[in-house]
Amino acid sequence: MAEVLLIGSGNRDKARELAELLHGLPWEVKCLKDLPAVAEPEEDGDTFEANALKKARFYGAHFDVACVADDSGLCVDALDGAPGVYSARYGGEHCSYEDNNRKLLKALAEMPWHERTAHFSCCAAFLPKDHDIPYLAKGVVAGHIAVAPSGNSGFGYDPLFVPDGEERSFAEMGPEEKHAISHRGRAFARIRSFLEL
Repeated sequence: MAEVLLIGSGNRDKARELAELLHGLPWEVKCLKDLPAVAEPEEDGDTFEANALKKARFYGAHFDVACVADDSGLCVDALDGAPGVYSARYGGEHCSYEDNNRKLLKALAEMPWHERTAHFSCCAAFLPKDHDIPYLAKGVVAGHIAVAPSGNSGFGYDPLFVPDGEERSFAEMGPEEKHAISHRGRAFARIRSFLEL
């Protein structure tokens, strides 16, 4: 019987995306929705790595399983790297994706395209069931922030982020297209390679 690998994310959109990225591995991949409810740990780290490790350790220990978690965010050059680790709550506590996008567009209002540079960054952390040494993988994708949202796929800032070399936002791409070039796709390609050893 395959060993359980838990995706440590309370965000259902992200959990679905990570399940797609981990599909086909020789593990029994589970999401938090498959298990008894548990309060989420506070993501109070000041780096993506710290938050990813905190989630992997928390959920792995709570359910006594191997766990993989990530922390990721959007870093806008003109905003000195904001929203960064605060990407999910940029628009305030309990904000929606639309709240975050509206605040970002307002912050960049009137800014020309060449000054709207940004990158998505992801740190993924795998922690084995014995909670011993974690494996970390990082992924980055550079791009620009569009002047208006476009597309209905993806989630978060996807309707505003146009990766370099593309004219479409992440939200205008299918899952496989996005996974091939996204920050999360790149980080989890390394996680897959590690778990397949």
